[in-house]
Amino acid sequence: MIYSETVTDATFEPERINLSNREPTLRELLVWVGLSCVLFDVAASVLNGWHTLVFNYGDNLAYLQEAQAIRHWDFHGLGVQHFMGYPYAIAAVSLIFHLPLDFTLSLVAGLASLVSTLIVARLFGAWVAAYFAFTNLAWLQLSFLGGSEPLAVALGLAAFWSFRRDHALRAALLASLATTVRPLMFAALVGIGIALLLQKRYAKFLAALGIGVATGLLYAWPLARYFGDPLLTVHSYTSRDYGGAGATGPHGHLFAWPFQGIIVGTLAYPAPWTNLLESFVWIALVLLGTLAMFRSGYRQYARAHPAEAIFAGLFIYAIFSYDYVIWARSAFMRFSIPAMPFVFFALPRWLPKDRRILLPLATLATLLAVCSAVGIKNVFHFLR
Repeated sequence: MIYSETVTDATFEPERINLSNREPTLRELLVWVGLSCVLFDVAASVLNGWHTLVFNYGDNLAYLQEAQAIRHWDFHGLGVQHFMGYPYAIAAVSLIFHLPLDFTLSLVAGLASLVSTLIVARLFGAWVAAYFAFTNLAWLQLSFLGGSEPLAVALGLAAFWSFRRDHALRAALLASLATTVRPLMFAALVGIGIALLLQKRYAKFLAALGIGVATGLLYAWPLARYFGDPLLTVHSYTSRDYGGAGATGPHGHLFAWPFQGIIVGTLAYPAPWTNLLESFVWIALVLLGTLAMFRSGYRQYARAHPAEAIFAGLFIYAIFSYDYVIWARSAFMRFSIPAMPFVFFALPRWLPKDRRILLPLATLATLLAVCSAVGIKNVFHFLR
């Protein structure tokens, strides 16, 4: 009997290990994202009120004002502050499905976050997708409260997925649309263009270039017509004082030397040690992933998919070179979001592939994301 029990234990032990280490399926990722959303919304409703948090979070109020203006095509008195691809999407979905704008703002972000996670799984594997979806606090907040990054990431990754399937023109269109949401996604269009040139597909390159130019002109026309500046949303990034390290007035530099804005901003704007720890841990993670991209495995991937590798390189260089000293360090976790699938893909040996680690981590990150959005002081006040 003792021998039999020993054999039984030895027989089933590998099965238990394999079950926890088995790569998640797409269905499991869908369930995990849904549960994370429910947990986030319930916690937010208890601590602060979900609608209140949506209106007060990030740039949501400005996005809603822009979406309202687009839906009624009335731009009088509107101060445009951001690239308007996200407000266009909010207005379109709201108009087509007769939904209120505030609900649509979160709906578009949530669906885009889900699509992004599934495409990351297709491109890099489910473990990378899971770490991408559940470890970045800013991503969780943007996904469940609203923000432009989920839509930009979904469009950019869809462009790369289309390019892998040899739909170059569709990829160019998706990358162009992503650029209207977040300007640094222009790097995706650059990567696709260079990849087409490397493949000597010159006709496709010219067609993709035409799609990018046409998209840009269509985007710029309302700005020129109603605001007198076709590059209004580009100029908005330099016409406001973001505290550029090289600024001599309200017109600072967009970019400087790598790490300059991060260092100057850290010294110029003191922050709680918890914020510093969060920022520098994430900066170290991205830097470690960047160094890992020089390993042979990632170089092989880069040769097979040059458009994606070029995008990752350009994007990471840009976020390390931001000269917004107010935001360069404090918002680095948010700025880095589109690069994180590539960072995690470059770090396969350092990612624990075990549900017993990932699921508690995802739960903890979701709760921390809610607390961060509400404010730690407000959370302590609520608990008291």
